Amino acid sequence: MKYIIIFVLSISLSGCFSSKGLPVKSVPDSEPMDNPTMEENEVIKPKMVSNANLDHSAWNKLLKKHVQENGDVDYKGFKADKIALEDYVNYLSKQVPQQTWTVQEQLAYFINVYNANTIKLIIDNYPLKSIKDISSPWLKNRIKIGDEEFSLADIENGILRKMNEPRIHFAINCASASCPKLLNEAYTAKNVMDLMEKATVEFINNTDKNEIASSNIKISEIFKWYKNDFTENGTLIDYINQFSKTKINANTEINYKDYDWSLNDKN
Repeated sequence: MKYIIIFVLSISLSGCFSSKGLPVKSVPDSEPMDNPTMEENEVIKPKMVSNANLDHSAWNKLLKKHVQENGDVDYKGFKADKIALEDYVNYLSKQVPQQTWTVQEQLAYFINVYNANTIKLIIDNYPLKSIKDISSPWLKNRIKIGDEEFSLADIENGILRKMNEPRIHFAINCASASCPKLLNEAYTAKNVMDLMEKATVEFINNTDKNEIASSNIKISEIFKWYKNDFTENGTLIDYINQFSKTKINANTEINYKDYDWSLNDKN
């Protein structure tokens, strides 16, 4: 399998987002050619062994402690554990991705970067009713990786969306009621593919987030905002049908639910 190193220059989506030189790999979607043409910094062979040695156990402990099974978050509890959260965020900032990292290590790393920094953003401004009450929650640079600074939009649009893995949209959490739920387990290189699958299946079949019948659907606006990510290999209905317990007819009209941006706070 071949892995593409994507040096993202920019994409246009409410601004300009970039990986800022990080050696981000995409999930392979085809078998390698017998004699592939290699260009500098473009194609590398996958490595079975990596020197990343990433430790997400501190984040896992915080998630187990403060995130309910339904995805609601105890932000008061997180605020009480602010030092532990900041220690983990600082740890992530020092783990600069390398070309030797596997795709699984990078996916787990950037998903955790996004989710941990989103929680930090909320508790830094808590109490509040919505993440949208914060000035430029997604566009302001608040995340540090090595010597570079990133926004949440940089991580999502400039890195994760470039990794050829649409399931990331159900793994990252925007701290809102209509978002895919925050799992109470940290992503790791070992579990990232299974957890993304779990998150995708749970979100698509959640009747509060999506109303799905064979000939009538009203689905999350996530599928509208990021439609191109889900339709590279077929229609949007084709994508949803891979995970939906109820199969949708191909010619079904697509309608979207209003997005609820209220904070996913524990009741």
